[in-house]
Amino acid sequence: MLLGRYENSIDAKNRLIIPAKFRDDLGYKAILTKGLDDCLILFPMSTWEKQEQVLAGLPMSDPKTRAFKRFLYANAFECEVDKQGRILVPNNLKLAAQLEKELITIGSLDRIEIWAREKYDNDENGGKLSAEDFADFSDKYQV
Repeated sequence: MLLGRYENSIDAKNRLIIPAKFRDDLGYKAILTKGLDDCLILFPMSTWEKQEQVLAGLPMSDPKTRAFKRFLYANAFECEVDKQGRILVPNNLKLAAQLEKELITIGSLDRIEIWAREKYDNDENGGKLSAEDFADFSDKYQV
């Protein structure tokens, strides 16, 4: 399970170090893509493959399904974790998430979110829910 919040950075060659706590769950290959909340999502291959199976079962006749698949796959990049625990972030994804130097990397159960630190801090710690919204969500889903 991927959890926790880590501060790290991206270097001049667009490489970022994956926090050591995430590396075992992540493995040596992963999929990096745009997230829905102005961040990047790093999927372990096992999670990506499960998601692919779900998406493959959705009807292609639905325009929202097609748009979602397009969004996810057009921005996906297969990355390898090097011996120093780094991945390369393609420039288009770096720009999409507004990554400059300082990052916040968080575990989100079965995936990793990579945020520009300023963006994460300005969005109430990466979320857009108030304390009341969190409580409502918790009650609704029994968490």
